[in-house]
Parts: sequence; structure tokens; C-alpha cells
Amino acid sequence: MERDQLLLATDEELSALCRLEFCRGSGNGGQKRNKTSSAARVVLLEDERFAAEDCSERSQHRNRALALWKLRRLLAFELRCLPAAPPPRIECALLHQEYPVNLAHLLDVLEEQNYDHKAAALLCGVTATAFVKLLRRDEELWTKVNAAREKRGLYKLKAN
Repeated sequence: MERDQLLLATDEELSALCRLEFCRGSGNGGQKRNKTSSAARVVLLEDERFAAEDCSERSQHRNRALALWKLRRLLAFELRCLPAAPPPRIECALLHQEYPVNLAHLLDVLEEQNYDHKAAALLCGVTATAFVKLLRRDEELWTKVNAAREKRGLYKLKAN
């Protein structure tokens, strides 16, 4: 299955492509956490390097959904499709179901433009300032982009 299809798949469709593991969570939480298998781990069967887990909630179903969300973000951060296509929607809420695919497309454009934010902004049809603000709102994305820029000998982007 292609990256974008994985990112846009429903939880049920993505779960079918994963190995699901449930176990007892660790840490604070008392009797509920210590006596039930509510922690969830999902591993993509196609490539077992991609795995995510969550144990932040009391519900096994909620933890599974959160682990699948984390898996989508991991796939978006790690898998590149070049040549890049601009994101379907440049502005997308961080918790929107289409955010992981938008994130992946943003990173594709940045990778193709050698992390030149001005060139990437131009391809996405926004100003460089708007593009930096778009990157800044997701802390993990911001960190990844600045690390990639630093690796290429570019200056780190600054928050406006």
C-alpha cells in the first residue's frame, strides 16, 4: 500500500495491516492500569521498523487509536515520495484526520527543495513567513526541519 493510502486509511483499515499488541501499562494510574491490559502497541506488518505505542488512557480502544495516530505521524515523518506534490490543503488542524498526509507532503516539498523554506513556500503557494508559521505550530516538525537545515549547513529557522 502506498504511503498516502496508509495515512488516509481508517483505523480499522490500518489495524488490519498491523500487528496489535496489548499489555499492562507502566507508571502512575493505580489499579486500573496495573491490572488490565490497556496499553497498545501497533507494528506495521509490511515494514516492522514502523511501530508506535500508547498507554496514556485507561481505555484499550482509545490507546489503540492513539497508537495508530502516532504510527501515521511516524510514517509521514519517515517516508518520502519524490517528485513532491504540494499538500492538498496547506492549512490543516493538527488533530484533523488529513494532517498526517499534509505533513508528509510538506516534508516531501522541503526535501525536494533541499530544505530551502522560501522555495518550498513558493511551491505551496504561500509566503515564506506563512510557511514558517505553518512549520512552527508542530513542535516535532519544527525540530526535524531545523535539524535537517543544520545538517545541510543552513541557518536554523527562527519563530516570528
